[in-house]
Amino acid sequence: MTALTWQQLRDLKTSELTEAGDSWHQVSNRSDADRTRVDRAMSAKLRETQESQSAEAALGRLKRLSRNFHYLHSECGLVRTTLNGLAADLAEPQTQLKNALADASAQGLTVHEDGSVSYPAAEVTDLAGTAKQAPGGTVRGSARLLLEAPPLGSPQGGGFPGFLPLNPNQAKAQSVADRIARALRSAGEVDARYAKTLSGLKAEKGLDVTEATLKDVRQDTADVRGTAGMYLGEDVPTDKSPAERKKWWDGLTDEQREEYLEVAPDLVGGLDGIPATARDEANRTYLPILMDELAREGGDDAKTKLDALRGIQEKLNAPSDPPMFLLGIGDEGNGRAIVAYGNPDTSRNVSAYVPGLGTKLNQEFVDDTMKRAQDTAVGARDVDPSSAAIIWLGYDAPQHVDVMTRGDAQRGAPAYNEFMAGLSATNQNADPHVTAIGHSYGSLTVGTAAQQSGGIPGADDIILLGSPGVDAQKAEELGVGKDHVFVGAADNDPVTHLPTKGEAAMGWLTSGPLGVLVSRDLFDIGDDDVYFGKDPASEAFDARRFKVDDGPAMFRELGGFDAHSQYFTPDLDRQSAENIALIVGGRSEAITTEEHR
Repeated sequence: MTALTWQQLRDLKTSELTEAGDSWHQVSNRSDADRTRVDRAMSAKLRETQESQSAEAALGRLKRLSRNFHYLHSECGLVRTTLNGLAADLAEPQTQLKNALADASAQGLTVHEDGSVSYPAAEVTDLAGTAKQAPGGTVRGSARLLLEAPPLGSPQGGGFPGFLPLNPNQAKAQSVADRIARALRSAGEVDARYAKTLSGLKAEKGLDVTEATLKDVRQDTADVRGTAGMYLGEDVPTDKSPAERKKWWDGLTDEQREEYLEVAPDLVGGLDGIPATARDEANRTYLPILMDELAREGGDDAKTKLDALRGIQEKLNAPSDPPMFLLGIGDEGNGRAIVAYGNPDTSRNVSAYVPGLGTKLNQEFVDDTMKRAQDTAVGARDVDPSSAAIIWLGYDAPQHVDVMTRGDAQRGAPAYNEFMAGLSATNQNADPHVTAIGHSYGSLTVGTAAQQSGGIPGADDIILLGSPGVDAQKAEELGVGKDHVFVGAADNDPVTHLPTKGEAAMGWLTSGPLGVLVSRDLFDIGDDDVYFGKDPASEAFDARRFKVDDGPAMFRELGGFDAHSQYFTPDLDRQSAENIALIVGGRSEAITTEEHR
């Protein structure tokens, strides 16, 4: 490869690279439009109107054509991003070079074709005070910064009688030569990195796009991301508020948004303040990449998360009513997943449910916990069709009763509040109705979030289900007014009877729920105190308690938790599910209430 010269770097028109990127962008967009036309117009109509072997054969060929267009769309988009990244990354060394050349001209220095710099003679004074002429010369630059002692004989070095001081123009020339060399070295590294990436973006002869070819698109995407990552990531406002992120996203061009969604989906897929449709698209793109990473990682924890992600992918690929939106996904901690049923940006009523004790990214989350949010959405849409419900696994919940502390809730609360602020920033209704829901330990997370400065952004109502306490003594401490705090607590739910710290010390964890009742009688402990403060279902807490089914008797099995897990499920507790739906759907005045404990 021929080395880049300073003349080439100086004369480079980065706009030509971005214009080339625009051309690839047009091809990418046209390919995507053609794929959509094949899928929605041709294949769909053929499937609706024809049933024959020849129709099936035609559908097979159309499927291949659609796959080819998808491949073109993806690869041309990657070329566009690579060219845009190349232009952006070359801009800085080009600026450094031009500044060095301008300084050379201003200081009377001459820059030669090979990058060396000549400096003129100068009059200097030796140590005896005699004026003498120091000759000019030529220096070459070094791309590395070297710390050297001032040369002997120079004024800075002290000098010796009879030695001629250095020409001051030499230091100026050396500085310019070094800056030119550094700019060229930086530009050369950029050029080599992008050349390697571009050379990998080649289709096989005949464009026979197979499933293996499509899988290779993910590798190409990773290569482009590795090369152009700094270009894509440097402007992402990760340290800004959700409202500021929304403003940033709205200010991007369509092409810029496409680059993030296709090449760097993990940078924006979990960014609160980005619209739901964009987050969903980004996370659907990122999901198979994350799955590949977990498959390569191996181990029991990675396999658990991988199986869960496969389950989520299956649900995303299947028809869903309400439609699913994947608002977040990740493998950090016990795993992350944020799924909405219904579009939270267009819905007037939006709820965000925080799960609790024992929740992590596993098959149970996919089969059961996500279903709770879906049931809530379905029920709320019966109350008001403009409703959406979200399951928010954006924190690490404790995995066992005996490890419950406030720490997980205190870490999760700020993340939950930021997510809720994002919902407020992106919702298109003038005054959306927002409900925060906490189940089990998740109620402590919601309660902690509500007691932070400013409370839960946008929240109008709070629902606490199966709560071990919310670290508050009264409902009014949660910032929405006591009449907007709702509590569902099954009498046979052992988590709502979790002991105080004192009771735990007396052996509740071994004696179970029965021990709670006995110990409270023996030691005269108040029956409205639970593990994390006042019992939300108690009269002292003064929230609105709604009717739920008592659930299976907790003594059938010592410490049985069946009654703890059915609040959302119409088949198991229709009354509770209907009350939750009424609150989420904006009709809380219609709930059926129950006496406090």
